Amino acid sequence: MKFHRLQRPRDEPEINLVPLIDVLLVLLIFLTATTTFTRFGELGIQLPAAAQAGEAPAPEIGITVFADGRYLLDGQPQAAGVQALAQALRTAAGGRPDSLVVVYADAQANHQSVVDVMQAARLAGLARLSFGTRQSAP
Repeated sequence: MKFHRLQRPRDEPEINLVPLIDVLLVLLIFLTATTTFTRFGELGIQLPAAAQAGEAPAPEIGITVFADGRYLLDGQPQAAGVQALAQALRTAAGGRPDSLVVVYADAQANHQSVVDVMQAARLAGLARLSFGTRQSAP
């Protein structure tokens, strides 16, 4: 006996995209209908007005530290020592604690000499301290 198997055509599974597109269109219509498209304008801030300050800017005090331990304060030689430098800085600041002390130290200067200048500025009541540099050659 010869049995033949009946060959049924196989159904290919497929995804019907029409319902998916319908749902997406409904969502799109819903979002556009409920979203407000107003532009937010600038913040309504009234900034306060101020006249130009009549006070002179804080002086900049330049102190140069040489490799051999000498100090120049605004081009004038100064005695070595923390107390002497503090007094000279106080005098140069003229009672303005917001004065900026700019330290121009030689690359070969002793580290202690630079620290002495920093300590003298602290003793003089000058908290703003900066270091001057030169731009290196490319």
